[in-house]
Amino acid sequence: MASIRVDKWLWFVRVFKTRTLATEYCNKGRVMRNGIVLKPSNDIHQGDTLTVRKPPVTYTFKVKDIPKSRVGAKLLENYLENLTPAEELQKLDPSFMAFNLYRDRGTGRPTKKERREIDELLDAGFDAFDWDSFDSDED
Repeated sequence: MASIRVDKWLWFVRVFKTRTLATEYCNKGRVMRNGIVLKPSNDIHQGDTLTVRKPPVTYTFKVKDIPKSRVGAKLLENYLENLTPAEELQKLDPSFMAFNLYRDRGTGRPTKKERREIDELLDAGFDAFDWDSFDSDED
């Protein structure tokens, strides 16, 4: 059965723009197979399932085949199957990103109290919002 270094495969199938980036992500512990962190030199085989954390999204790929060199974007479906859940891909949607809280640059990390308030707001969602007290005519 054919095998290839994980950093090479990630670069060949265009998960990363450069092989150096693929190597860095492996070294940071962001590339896993079955929950086990892979080093850049670890071999992967056909049929393996890889998890790649590229914040804010965690991608999941199944290795269908091993290319001999970097492949074009149109040929990717021959070499990988994207198993990433729709909820993860939604994080890339600009409208989803706009929902996230905004903090002014230079304000630093949130305090413990602010963090709790942010968590409560995100947990409650729109259900806890008091729509009756919301008046858009106030300026």
